Amino acid sequence: MVTTESTEQHKTLSKGRGGVLADQYFLIAHEDRTGRSRLHPRATGLGLAAALLGELILDGRIGISDGDLILLDRHPPTDALAHDILDLLIAQPQHRDVRIWLAFLSQDSAVRVGERLSRLGAVEPVTRRRMLSTETLYMPNSAAQRNAAAWAPARLANMLVRGIGMSVSDRLLIGLIAATGLTRHVLYDFEAHRHAFQSLSSAVGSLPSDLRELIEYTEASVGSVVTVGRR
Repeated sequence: MVTTESTEQHKTLSKGRGGVLADQYFLIAHEDRTGRSRLHPRATGLGLAAALLGELILDGRIGISDGDLILLDRHPPTDALAHDILDLLIAQPQHRDVRIWLAFLSQDSAVRVGERLSRLGAVEPVTRRRMLSTETLYMPNSAAQRNAAAWAPARLANMLVRGIGMSVSDRLLIGLIAATGLTRHVLYDFEAHRHAFQSLSSAVGSLPSDLRELIEYTEASVGSVVTVGRR
């Protein structure tokens, strides 16, 4: 049952722009029951790093051209995390390669986005002891939180299956999902979602060139991670 509380969380986490892109990716990329990444953690980190850069592109703060990040607007975004990422880009003008920033931001992107979701009330931090250390996972613990987390992939699948017009942010999100290997967690039934698979490429292909570049570099970076992991 979808409660009033969970409906409000759905609205908060499914707006078309701003700080929700990486949040949506996070919810799809992590198991709602365990809080663990569905992918290799480094691949998830790269997807989240790309989503954070994507938020700045959607807000008109940066662009991408031939693999380089371009600063377009130095005014701080209203979202605190986006503000921090833009400050990092401004402070390091000598580094403009998208791949370098994807690698750098991927190191703590899961923690950064998890903390933002925690501040929104969408997840709760859970600390678990390991053999020689502890780890903090960000999990939807209440029924309303789990409902909102489940809605993240279901919403995208519904739009793709029904051919509903998607915002630029949602098209970028589905592109990053495909680039990092999460598609089967959104379109999990090949027969039922056959037409959705066919419309996925056109949705991504209609994106502006800088967002397509972001997806391409993300896919290449994830491919490198997977290749190294198999050696």
